[in-house]
Amino acid sequence: MNVKLLSFQKGNAKLGKQIYTFSLPSGFTCPFAKDCLSKADRVTGKIQDGPDTQFRCFSASQEALYPAVRNSRWNNFNIVKEAIANGSLIDTIVSSLPKKATVVRIHVAGDFFSQTYFDAWLEVAKLLPSVIFYAYTKSIDYWIARINDIPNNFKLNASYGGKHDSLIEQYNLKYAKVVYSVAEANDLVIDHDDTSAYMQNNSFALLLHGTQPKGSQAAKALSVLRKEGIGGYGKQKKAREEAIA
Repeated sequence: MNVKLLSFQKGNAKLGKQIYTFSLPSGFTCPFAKDCLSKADRVTGKIQDGPDTQFRCFSASQEALYPAVRNSRWNNFNIVKEAIANGSLIDTIVSSLPKKATVVRIHVAGDFFSQTYFDAWLEVAKLLPSVIFYAYTKSIDYWIARINDIPNNFKLNASYGGKHDSLIEQYNLKYAKVVYSVAEANDLVIDHDDTSAYMQNNSFALLLHGTQPKGSQAAKALSVLRKEGIGGYGKQKKAREEAIA
């Protein structure tokens, strides 16, 4: 049987080319998203924000702008669902993973949409202990269900702004929180290149980025960040260094 291969991408200006990434359709595969829930229509790309959206998912905005990105993520999702149905998801992921990969970000877009899907990535991490796999997730329930079975190379970061935020404190999980300003981060380090996500054990903050709904508080905050010269990834790093100095 021929295995349909999933699409992995090399990291961008933020992550660096040494990191490979995997994505699914934003919103459609995020069952516990709340504050950032946004979806780009599969055909038209038109953005639809969720009922509780406070800031727009940057990955949904990517899908709205770039049909090729949108199609790639939907193709991944279709392959994943088919592999789950025939019991081959672990083999499919391993076969698709670039041979040179040493660090893999699971989900620049999307999230763990079921326990079966989460468990498959968990098993892949166990099979490939020399590879670091990391993810931001609001699917806290699936993580908690396997909390005593997480290998050291499977780095999870609870993402605040979901339906199960209360579990983050209850289980003392490492977390990431989106902030609208450097000051709002308080004692949290502002991460600019994902090193806090996969190389460190402390919780951290992420500065608001992406395209935001016109007139929203997020849009106003983003405008302020850009006026302050800290709207880009490299500039975020400079702002953090200046704030610490």
